[in-house]
Amino acid sequence: MQQSNTIIRLHQAIQKTGLSRSSIYALISAGKFPKQIKLSARSMGFLESEVDAWIDARIAASRKEA
Repeated sequence: MQQSNTIIRLHQAIQKTGLSRSSIYALISAGKFPKQIKLSARSMGFLESEVDAWIDARIAASRKEA
């Protein structure tokens, strides 16, 4: 499977994960969420494939606990 280099913005990451903006930033600061990619002086995004991998890891972790 080829890894996607699609960049998504914060609002898309919020929609994908169901997390709030502040929760995402807290997880980034703790090293528990993919880091942003600087797109310009005032904009950032996330690699969609990294966000998807993060979601998959959360699903896998929740299934192990059950």
